[in-house]
Amino acid sequence: MDIRRRPPKPPVNSNRFLDNRSDDDDRRKTLASPPKASDALPLPLYLTNAVFFTLFFSVAYYLLHRWRDKIRYNTPLHVVTVTELGAIVALIASFIYLLGFFGIDFVQSFISRPDSVDSDRDFDDHRLVTCPPPPPSQIVAAKLPNPEQPPLPEEDEEIVKSVLDGAIPSYSLESRLGDCKRAASIRREALQRLTGRSIEGLPLDGFDYDSILGQCCEMPVGYVQIPVGIAGPLLLDGYEYSVPMATTEGCLVASTNRGCKAMYVSGGATSTVLKDGMTRAPVVRFASARRASELKFFLESPENFETLAVVFNRSSRFARLQSVKCTLAGKNAYVRFSCSTGDAMGMNMVSKGVQNVLEFLTEDFPDMDVIGISGNFCSDKKPAAVNWIEGRGKSVVCEAVIRGETVSKVLKTSVASLVELNMLKNLTGSAIAGSLGGFNAHASNIVSAVFLATGQDPAQNVESSQCITMMEAINDGKDIHISVTMPSIEVGTVGGGTQLASQSACLNLLGVKGASKESPGMNSRRLATIVAGAVLAGELSLMSAIAAGQLVRSHMKYNRSSRDISGATTTT
Repeated sequence: MDIRRRPPKPPVNSNRFLDNRSDDDDRRKTLASPPKASDALPLPLYLTNAVFFTLFFSVAYYLLHRWRDKIRYNTPLHVVTVTELGAIVALIASFIYLLGFFGIDFVQSFISRPDSVDSDRDFDDHRLVTCPPPPPSQIVAAKLPNPEQPPLPEEDEEIVKSVLDGAIPSYSLESRLGDCKRAASIRREALQRLTGRSIEGLPLDGFDYDSILGQCCEMPVGYVQIPVGIAGPLLLDGYEYSVPMATTEGCLVASTNRGCKAMYVSGGATSTVLKDGMTRAPVVRFASARRASELKFFLESPENFETLAVVFNRSSRFARLQSVKCTLAGKNAYVRFSCSTGDAMGMNMVSKGVQNVLEFLTEDFPDMDVIGISGNFCSDKKPAAVNWIEGRGKSVVCEAVIRGETVSKVLKTSVASLVELNMLKNLTGSAIAGSLGGFNAHASNIVSAVFLATGQDPAQNVESSQCITMMEAINDGKDIHISVTMPSIEVGTVGGGTQLASQSACLNLLGVKGASKESPGMNSRRLATIVAGAVLAGELSLMSAIAAGQLVRSHMKYNRSSRDISGATTTT
């Protein structure tokens, strides 16, 4: 259908945003409606109607006039001239158009209504993409051993069959066998037979499965290999660091390395830890808002803080309660506890302390109903303004002064271009987007890479990547001052994935492995400053690449594989 045949659209107003119909619904109605005779000419609708109305009545009047003359002069009616023949054709054509426009739709509304409903249903069904289950024959075949793989020992083969039959739960293999590597191997084989899909490319050997039992990962079937690159040296606070970055993105390590070089030749960067405190916020409920407010006043009273701190600090020799903040939502109270956690990231530590305090409060508030140990006022693994404003984990600011000649020679751009781009992209552009803590170019890129390399919780990249990048021309516009402010870097050097061999090696490379004996918490704070310093280098390099127009060219060179993957297929 020619879009010019459609009636003109009504003027746009603010109410159009309240319309519940989507573009897909409009498209569905357009596709479902049958073609009309009015679509014959590429003219506006009112002009087409006027043409056919005029044609119909004109030729009808002409033919009636000619027939009257033939009857008057006894001329046979079947004898027609070329003009009369054309008039007859025009009369028939205009009649068909007018009938199609005004009459057929009325008839079709009764005849094709069920078909229209079916068409709508078919359209919706095509939009909903579903995947049918594999045929039963494939499932049966999948439960059989793979002839291409070496046979398992007879004892292991029996265990695999028991897992497939449901006699032995897959999660209990480690406790039943007492051998974590063997349990992973049996679980892996059972998985391949159950799904009918090979995971041959997922390595099994070369990993210490005993090290993850009960603390890092459940029901393992292998491990994922992520390449680790080194950016640096990062000259930070007078020390040089070689920063390990685990990533599969091309250009990321190279770009960060270029930023480190620019900072190094300009004298390095300095950092300051503004705050160090992990948070947990349970939600409790009372019968009334007044009763909930009494809890708020009790918790935030300076006279009660020492008592709460004693109860809280019993959970660990490193846990030290720093502050308590309570917010109400009706009769529900959200209590945000903040405490120092030494060199651990501290989620478990602060949760145990909170549990101790809640049990203590039940003596004075027996009507308090604990809904959950976490009420999302913490806020963990989610973008939240409370972390952006109050901070969570380590709050760090890192800065550097880059000389103008370094900006032009190493970064291939100018001070003025960087300052302008930072204002329009990182500040104004992020504000237009409604960003929450995302006033930066790509802080999460560097944070994620360092987190994976050093055994941090990758999900905490969400709040740890909150960052505002500032750039200012100084020394009469010759040099540039750049800084990153990151209020919630959540890292640790003990516990979790930090004790795994690969991650422990990366921490050792940075000189922050394990707990600090001289000053508890020093290693984790130093790691947080290294993360901020690497982010500073990454921001400087990427912003320079964008200002100089190098971004696409560098990614085409370093982030595209020349390997032929046309023959790659899914194996079963």
